[in-house]
Amino acid sequence: MTSSVGPSAAARPLVVDHPAVVHRLTSLRRASTDNATFRQLAGEISALVAFEALSDLALADEWIDTPVARHVAAPRVVETVLLVPILRAGLGMVPAIQELLPLTEVAHVGLRRDEVTLRSEVYLNRLPADLTGRRVAVCDPMLATGGSLATVCDMVTERGATDVVALCLLASVPGLEHMASRHPSVTVACAGVDPGLDHRGFILPGLGDAGDRLFGPPD
Repeated sequence: MTSSVGPSAAARPLVVDHPAVVHRLTSLRRASTDNATFRQLAGEISALVAFEALSDLALADEWIDTPVARHVAAPRVVETVLLVPILRAGLGMVPAIQELLPLTEVAHVGLRRDEVTLRSEVYLNRLPADLTGRRVAVCDPMLATGGSLATVCDMVTERGATDVVALCLLASVPGLEHMASRHPSVTVACAGVDPGLDHRGFILPGLGDAGDRLFGPPD
């Protein structure tokens, strides 16, 4: 089950609200969930969100033999999706999505956020120089202020990508509004939408720092 809901018609997030996703999201939010369980849940939700968001991948028929018939036309995926995880938290989404999708490539982008201004600075860029005609899925678990996601969408569209989707675990209303103003053509797919942010730019009620909960706090 999916629904297009959000703070405004312009934002149009794709919220994957199947009961199996909602159940996992509740466990993901729980403060007592340990890192290993959090990683597993995050991966499962990521795959389910990607399943819905990328439902129109290009197919082509090939001819196969089944155990009971010969030369049968059968469709297969022929489109390669470029996954762009925003480090470091986006890494927690990639393995499960790669298990789901038949054809993927991965290009990492690293951003660090100034905790005072909440602005993002790029410290790693492994994007291909030319993304013309490519399907790009930016992986950002927490769409909070929207600054990091919008920056990476700037980077991929500057390289020619026109088919861009953002895959998130959780989004905030302010973040969705920011994305709608900066990148109205980018579909944001997520498992839930929360109303606001705290003074640090964390989603409320949210689930905390996704990077820390996936991999542990930085040294």
